[in-house]
Amino acid sequence: MKAGMIGLGAMGIGMARNMAKVGYLAGVYNRTAAKGQSLAEELNVIAFDQPEELAANVDIVLICVAADQDVLAMVEAIALTVKPGAVVVDMSTVSSDTARQAAAILAEKQVAFLDAPVSGGVEGAKNGTLAMMVGGDESALEKARPVLEAMTRCIMHMGATGSGQASKAVNQIMGAGINQAVTEALAFAQAQNLPMEKVIEVISGGASSNWFLQHRGSTMTQGTFAPGFKLALHHKDLKICQSMAKQSGASTTLIDMTIADYERLMAEGFGDEDISALYRLKSD
Repeated sequence: MKAGMIGLGAMGIGMARNMAKVGYLAGVYNRTAAKGQSLAEELNVIAFDQPEELAANVDIVLICVAADQDVLAMVEAIALTVKPGAVVVDMSTVSSDTARQAAAILAEKQVAFLDAPVSGGVEGAKNGTLAMMVGGDESALEKARPVLEAMTRCIMHMGATGSGQASKAVNQIMGAGINQAVTEALAFAQAQNLPMEKVIEVISGGASSNWFLQHRGSTMTQGTFAPGFKLALHHKDLKICQSMAKQSGASTTLIDMTIADYERLMAEGFGDEDISALYRLKSD
C-alpha cells in the first residue's frame, strides 16, 4: 500500500517522516516546491509537481493544510485523477460542513473520505504520538489504519463524516480554556513573587497538572513563545468552533473571550507565536 502526503507544514513534515520510517510513503506534494523537493530527497521518495500526479500514483492520499478552502481545492484537484477504491484522509482542522463537501466530491469518484483531525501538536507529529479523531466509513478507516498508526498513539472512530471535525472542535475549545487558566494562574503566581519553576513543578504533580503547564509553563514565564501551535491558527480554529456553536445553540462564552484576546495579540504582531503568548496579556 502506497501513501502520499499533501502539505508539509509544521505538522505534515513530521507525519511524512514517520510514514517513511515504516515504508508507506511513496511521495509528497507541497505548494512551496523547494520544501517538497528537499524532504523527498531526505526520505528517498518522489516530490510530485501537482496534487493530481500524487493522487494518480498512490492508494492513500493524506492531506494536512491550513484552511477550509485549501482542503476543498486539494480535494477538487485530486478528484481528477484519484483511483477508484482509494482513501483520502484529511488531517487538517476545518469545519464539519467542509468535510461533508469533500466527501461528496470524492464519492462521485468511488473514493472514500475520512475527516481525521489530530491533536498533539508539533511534538506529537514529530514523535508519532498524535491522537486522531475520525469521521467517515469505518471500513475505509480499517484500510487506512496501518498507515495512520505510523503517526499516532490513538485512533478513535467518532461516527459519520464530519464527526471527526466536530470532535476536534471540542478539543480546540478545551485547549482555549486550558490556555486561559494556565496563563492567568501563572501570571498570578508571578505577581505573588513566587519561585516560578517550583510553582510549575509542584502543581504539575497534583490535581491541576496538564500537558500545557508541563510543556509551556517554563517557557512562557521566561518570555519565550516559539510556536508549537501558532496563535493565529488556534484563532482560525476557534472561529470555526464559534460558528458551529452558534448553529447548535451551544455556549460561546469561552470561545468569544479567547478569540477577542487572540485578536488583540494578532493586532500587536504576535500571531505567529505559540498560543502561550496569551501570557503577554495576563502578565501586563
